Amino acid sequence: LALNPWDVVLCISGTIISCENAIVVVVIFYTPAFRAPMFLLIGSLATADLLAGVGLMLHFAFVYFIPSEAASLLTVGLLVTSFTASVCSLLAITIDRYLSLYNALTYYSERTVTRTYIMLLLTWGASVCHGLLPVLGWNCLEEPSACSAVRPLTRSHLVLLSVSVLAALAAMLQLYVQICRVVCRHAHQIAVQRHFLASSPYGTGARKGIATPAVILGTLAGCWLPFAIYALLGDRSSPALCTYAALLPAAYSSLLNPVIYAFRNREIQKVLWAVCCGCVSPALPFRSRSPSDV
Repeated sequence: LALNPWDVVLCISGTIISCENAIVVVVIFYTPAFRAPMFLLIGSLATADLLAGVGLMLHFAFVYFIPSEAASLLTVGLLVTSFTASVCSLLAITIDRYLSLYNALTYYSERTVTRTYIMLLLTWGASVCHGLLPVLGWNCLEEPSACSAVRPLTRSHLVLLSVSVLAALAAMLQLYVQICRVVCRHAHQIAVQRHFLASSPYGTGARKGIATPAVILGTLAGCWLPFAIYALLGDRSSPALCTYAALLPAAYSSLLNPVIYAFRNREIQKVLWAVCCGCVSPALPFRSRSPSDV
């Protein structure tokens, strides 16, 4: 089988994705202070992206070294599970941020922890179910005419995944719009109480609070919209180049998530700097920040 440069790019991307998300998973797992809901959700996102990176590497290995239909189904099942869990984890993080602003007084309570575990259970339950569908028979290996642009997924299954991604993006957009409204309202109230002008640092803080969700949504839309739209419009006769061009941005979502949600977090930065300096302290004394600061 001739070596496809796109497969090489996906394999290299999967390696980088696995490495950076493995760092996040290890830091959160081995640091007892990171047991707050926000860190559990970031850990869920990093785990999903780690599995996505592993799936991309396995895809390359199974295509060029151990080609078989069973291996293809397992790889596709893993990728569907991991990418679905990644998008669902992003939605759960957005919900957590929204609730932290509207229920700030009761956010640090057992109810929040319980809600977080429920969201994690729903996220991974739905993701595993999606991933098992091709393995359990919802595939086009025996009926090539039912194949989608991403073999061996059927067109109906790929459309279902695309609609799920679009629904998650729409829900996140609505939640971030509400978050921006709360941020602007709080900044305005503080400015009025302190008799500051709109050009004061509080106005700057409001603009920063709006810019961060805009960057998050812009990155997410740029990564997933090409794949979601292509999944709806493409079919098995679509050129392979178009399929790779739509899949690569979706894979890069898992590459950017650790940078946006983990490495920008100050507490995680402290632990990483401590590890790099050789003074590992898994129980660093700090209080978890609000999810709106992540």
